[in-house]
Amino acid sequence: MLKSVFQVAVVLLIALGGGAGTAWLALESTRTIGSSEIGPWVTFPHEGTSDADPYARARSARLGTLALGNAEGIVITATQDSLRRPLLRECSYMIRGDMPPTRFFTLHLTDLERRPLPAPARFASALHSQSLVWRRNTPLRIMVSPHAHPDNWIATTGPGPMRIVLTLVDTPLFTESSVGETRLPVIMRTGCDA
Repeated sequence: MLKSVFQVAVVLLIALGGGAGTAWLALESTRTIGSSEIGPWVTFPHEGTSDADPYARARSARLGTLALGNAEGIVITATQDSLRRPLLRECSYMIRGDMPPTRFFTLHLTDLERRPLPAPARFASALHSQSLVWRRNTPLRIMVSPHAHPDNWIATTGPGPMRIVLTLVDTPLFTESSVGETRLPVIMRTGCDA
């Protein structure tokens, strides 16, 4: 009798733990149901629309975020560089390439819990398309680094992982098919502090 009760308890524990674990993974992972990958960048093109899957809706509710609708824009994030290495605050990165068609975009850094990262005093912790230095006939280049760089630079401080968040406002990229065909800038590591 006691053996049967113990077996039932073990089976219930495995079932509940496995179910809760997979639900947590689906909500926390950036590469999961409903996501689209473009190199190191990940987005949820149906988030904020009537086509959003239940996991996307649960993720938005859990994070307390207000997702952009089709006509408003799209949020694209990266936690790895173009060689699939994790993004670290103590390293320097070059974001290089053309932006997809958009009226306005912002670029900022967060930790893995999506909290904005502060920059050292007097330095920018985010950039937007109207504050950038644009050079004619040259792809956009933005440095993310703890060390100062000329032109477009987002300052980082401290150790640990980070996430780059790119928000495209008023862009035609709101369907999964057009998101998958889009090219985004590459993220290349240029060095790390030892």
